[in-house]
Amino acid sequence: MKLKKQVTVCGAAIFCVAVFSLYLMLDRVQHDPARHQSGGNFPRSQISVLQNRIEQLEQLLEENHEIISHIKDSVLELTAHAEGQPALPHHPPNGSWVLPPESRPSFLSVSPQDCQFALGGKGQSPDLQMLAVYSLLPFDNQDGGVWKQGFDITYEPNEWDVEPLQVFVVPHSHNDPGWIKTFDKYYYDQTQHILNSMVLKMQEDPRRRFIWSEISFFSKWWDNISAQKRAAVRRLVGNGQLEMVTGGWVMPDEANSHYFAMIDQLIEGHQWLEKNIGVTPRSGWAVDPFGYSSTMPYLLKRSNLTAMLIQRVHYAIKKHFAATQNLEFMWRQTWDPDTSTDIFCHMMPFYSYDVPHTCGPDPKICCQFDFKRLPGGRINCPWKVPPRAITDANVAERAQLLLDQYRKKSKLYRSKVLLVPLGDDFRYDKPQEWDAQFLNYQRIFDFLNSRPDLHVQAQFGTLSDYFDALYKKMGIVPGMRPPGFPVLTGDFFSYADREDHYWTGYYTSRPFYKSLDRVLEAHLRGAEILYSLALAHARHASADGRYPLSDYALLSNARRNLGLFQHHDAITGTAKEAVAVDYGVRLLHSLTNLKRVIINAAHYLVLGDKDTYHHDPAAPFLSMDDTRPSQDSLPEKTVVKLDTSPRFLVVFNPLEQERLSVVTMLVDSPHVHVLSEEGQPLPFQLSATWSSATEVVPDVYQVSVLARLPALGLRVLQLHRSLDGHATLRSSTRLYLHGRDLPVRKPEAVPLQVFPAAADDFCLENQHLQACFSGHSGLLQSIHRAGEEQGHRVSSEFLVYGTRTSKDKSGAYLFLPDGEAKPYAPKNPPVVRVTEGPLFSEVASYYEHVQTMVRLYNVPGVEGLSLDVSCLVDIRDHINKELALRFSTDIESDNTFFTDLNGFQIQPRRYQRKLPLQANFYPMPAMAYIQDMQSRLTLLTAQALGVSSLRSGQLEVILDRRLMQDDNRGLGQGLKDNKRTCNRFRLLLERRTTANKVQDERPISFPSLLSHITSMHLNAEALVMPVALEKPAVPALRSFVPLATTLPCDFHILNLRTLQAEDDSLPSTEAALILHRKGFDCSLEAKNLGFNCTTSQGKLVLGGLFQGLELGSLQPTSLTLMYPLGTASNSTNIYLDPMEIATFRIRLG
Repeated sequence: MKLKKQVTVCGAAIFCVAVFSLYLMLDRVQHDPARHQSGGNFPRSQISVLQNRIEQLEQLLEENHEIISHIKDSVLELTAHAEGQPALPHHPPNGSWVLPPESRPSFLSVSPQDCQFALGGKGQSPDLQMLAVYSLLPFDNQDGGVWKQGFDITYEPNEWDVEPLQVFVVPHSHNDPGWIKTFDKYYYDQTQHILNSMVLKMQEDPRRRFIWSEISFFSKWWDNISAQKRAAVRRLVGNGQLEMVTGGWVMPDEANSHYFAMIDQLIEGHQWLEKNIGVTPRSGWAVDPFGYSSTMPYLLKRSNLTAMLIQRVHYAIKKHFAATQNLEFMWRQTWDPDTSTDIFCHMMPFYSYDVPHTCGPDPKICCQFDFKRLPGGRINCPWKVPPRAITDANVAERAQLLLDQYRKKSKLYRSKVLLVPLGDDFRYDKPQEWDAQFLNYQRIFDFLNSRPDLHVQAQFGTLSDYFDALYKKMGIVPGMRPPGFPVLTGDFFSYADREDHYWTGYYTSRPFYKSLDRVLEAHLRGAEILYSLALAHARHASADGRYPLSDYALLSNARRNLGLFQHHDAITGTAKEAVAVDYGVRLLHSLTNLKRVIINAAHYLVLGDKDTYHHDPAAPFLSMDDTRPSQDSLPEKTVVKLDTSPRFLVVFNPLEQERLSVVTMLVDSPHVHVLSEEGQPLPFQLSATWSSATEVVPDVYQVSVLARLPALGLRVLQLHRSLDGHATLRSSTRLYLHGRDLPVRKPEAVPLQVFPAAADDFCLENQHLQACFSGHSGLLQSIHRAGEEQGHRVSSEFLVYGTRTSKDKSGAYLFLPDGEAKPYAPKNPPVVRVTEGPLFSEVASYYEHVQTMVRLYNVPGVEGLSLDVSCLVDIRDHINKELALRFSTDIESDNTFFTDLNGFQIQPRRYQRKLPLQANFYPMPAMAYIQDMQSRLTLLTAQALGVSSLRSGQLEVILDRRLMQDDNRGLGQGLKDNKRTCNRFRLLLERRTTANKVQDERPISFPSLLSHITSMHLNAEALVMPVALEKPAVPALRSFVPLATTLPCDFHILNLRTLQAEDDSLPSTEAALILHRKGFDCSLEAKNLGFNCTTSQGKLVLGGLFQGLELGSLQPTSLTLMYPLGTASNSTNIYLDPMEIATFRIRLG
């Protein structure tokens, strides 16, 4: 009866709304002043006004119709919900599964102000825009004489008469935390000796200087030295002789690394420096990453660094910048409307950071001033003229020769201050080398400085000594823009060091580890947040004495292992095989430990009665969701054994938004029911588990449950053994053998039909879209969005790139293909398996070297709006081949495509015909897209890979590469240690509603909100943890909902990182809350998104955000917590501009 009443009331409401809307419309038309005209004959203008009005009326009617249908839907939802039971999907005869309407209406409310940001337009345009520079340059690689990739440099002898040349020689030693040797081997063989000699030798002369950047090595050394030596180091840092540059855990790769990990390794290094030496880095030093991302200058600027240096940039760009004196510039973010992101950047001009390529343009001369190469040593000068020790007899001639190089180099820059690095890989590891370099150079400096007629002042310096002198010359404070220096936006990918040798192979090299990196990152973020919340709740209840604080050491170790892997020879896939294994072992070790941290935190947080909490490390309360037998194996999902008593599961959602997701687990029986914690039955799909194309795993079934998971929270579910099998929603499978004679092992409880031939073309659909496939190949052919007249061609195919037959071949770094890709041609046609079910349907195609799976979720919202695509790749029997996946569409993208930088921002790219094929590949850590006026197709990825668009409407990604030879960049190995690797993607087709040409020409672009959230779903999967079987009586468990309010959907909690106490293996009472407000494009249609989403113009109240916890203090700080920003106030209201990342030091309890 009550329900009838509700429906009647709602029906009446709809009727009233309809009548009132029509009245308003008529009223608007009636009151139009343009209508009060005398006379009955309409002039032409009046007729057009009338037409406009009629059109407006039609539009209003349409809007009214939409409002009414929304209300109708809500009524339907109310009635469905009022039945008390969650409605189950049903299967009409001859139709596909139909899902009941969502029990909660979803809404999307984005204020118009929040859409303004992506439209941009404010701010001045930069002097140097890298996309434009690329279009301008001829890339003709002319021979430049002694400076082979440059030009002859000339000067007048009296140019320095008024303002003398100021030279800073900066001694450095580049220490790779793993490359040819493992991190530990390098430390024991070389690094410890470098640092020990440094302490000794720097104290011999106060004029000596040295810089150091890798804190991973420095902290290991620090742990092994005496208090006396530590005091000496603090003195050297204090008096400016030793400078810590950048101060990150490593010098990270900037192509494949994700911004979470880049920031995390920076915080780890900076926190270590502050705690142990009491120093804050001021200048960035990145001589070895293979190309540079514009994310890095942003992170350094927000960490309060004032200047930075880069080196590995395309030789044609170096030459162009040198010729125009633009090697020093203010690097600005493309989206910055003013100058708040500007940081001063110095680009080194020559081929390398070694001594032959740093004193000036002629390596034959510069090599003679690398005194490690004095005759009798182990290394010599390839140019056949050895260095000579400096004596009174030869100092005048030697100093003049070197000064000529200094002057020539100085002509490439705008100021009379010159930077000359002096070092190379693992230099200064013996006292003799310190003596050779420092004594000989000091003799040269003393000579130069004693001759006023030479107008030069030369000395040892640190990096900041150089920048400070430059600022002083310019009359500005550090961090300001020097007058007359250009502003640059954009990035420095892709890198070539000579000829057509583009370093675009490493964007994909060793994809197995690139994927493992992201799995570890997602676990670290989840563990940090859950640990911080559990600890705060335990302290709130004064139960922290019983909580395993020792888990903090596991977190700390995982931060360091993830940080280590961001190194530019680790995540890049460019280290020796044994070193890759060492990294893999570290990553897996930390992954296992983080699962333990998550389990311990979840255990505490879901207990109804916290007093019953008991931590037993030998018998964890929850089991892990999956395990990996070794560092190079794929994960194996835990099988939940069903028993007479119910099995409980705890599901963790690491996203800061509530999500409606299909949660999958494996069970040992098809007789199963899934209930919520309150005992309500939940809809789920039962499917077989396949071990190969035609074989099922006996007695293992896949249960996929549709569950609503609280933001950053834990949901409790129960599995019951049931004898009633009728209520189970089973998927049905069709297996197409394509004429191959293969034995089929059939599942018992799930229907399977076997067809000996290939399938006809077929389609899968849900309420949002229809995906059609080729029956022959099993691969995607088209996507049709609901409500649109026409579908889109989106066909996928596999391709193979070979490598050249000439001497230069592809290797770990370089991509040197033998022309365009050829279609992948396996020996046998694929076995295609089509599964259809109530919650998802999927197509699996089994080829010889790749199994691909395309899944369509039949659920409302984010999960159902894109296709889930995965490729299991195994090319271990290939020789010099690279496997690519290409999507070809009817999108008219011309020569433009878009790739992300570090998952942080989007960089538009142009296919350059004047460059070789390999030059047009770019890193894709998180997404790439192509678009035209009507549509945008986005490929979202869960691991970094190389991507390109070689023709209009195409998008292709390199999945794996197997190369039998070294590519002459020092590694001395090919890539022959390929693993079975799973690459995971989401394919999202969106309609553009308000695109315009002018907008699209701008060198800036943003994903939609849906794209951002889809990316988060892909990268932060829900973790399903069964309560361990051994527990006889499971205590009362309650779902944990940490957030009291919904976060605006453009806010991302990047981390909630508990800070260390004095004893660095224990937690303090403070945490770092790191927030990112994402920039997004509103011009993509946002109907039926199925998630509750509002934006708030960047405002957020942190005070009541965490349920059941007080916010004790809130202090905004610089990104890495080294500097407080402003004073800590009592207000908990914060504001963030779009794209900004902000860190707050908070105390929860």
